[in-house]
Amino acid sequence: MENHGRGHDPRPEGGGPPPPDPLPYEGVWRFTAAAVDASVPQARRAVRDLLQRQGVPVSEDLVYGLLLIVSELVTNAVKHAALLSPVLAVEVAVGAEWVRVSVEDNHPYRPTALEADHGQTGGRGLLLVREIAREAGGVVDVEHTSSGGKVIWAALPLKPATLP
Repeated sequence: MENHGRGHDPRPEGGGPPPPDPLPYEGVWRFTAAAVDASVPQARRAVRDLLQRQGVPVSEDLVYGLLLIVSELVTNAVKHAALLSPVLAVEVAVGAEWVRVSVEDNHPYRPTALEADHGQTGGRGLLLVREIAREAGGVVDVEHTSSGGKVIWAALPLKPATLP
């Protein structure tokens, strides 16, 4: 008998296998940092150490991409949001098949990744983040927070993307 989400579980009381335990590396970790340049390498190191400590099954390429994303997102928060957001938050969420990194600040400006002007010397950070995520088969987005700030996140699959 199938359960179609109507609230009735056809298994007898206590019957059937229990739900699977979460994998040992699954979870959500959040830390805050001052919106200063020194926080960029500190955030990168903290994320790398967390992935290692939790035993997250990530390839070297995926770790490299995640750390580059963290560097770019923290750098953007330091450069563009520090005046209104002297503290930023970095979050790492790991599921069975994906890892998500995000950086949150209290600045209301929602950046957009525009086409690169090859004459510019900066402003390509989000384009780089989007490209790293795309190549890994992941996604990037920007959301407003309830406090009026924003969170920029990238979610990447733990297993390499397969080409069609």
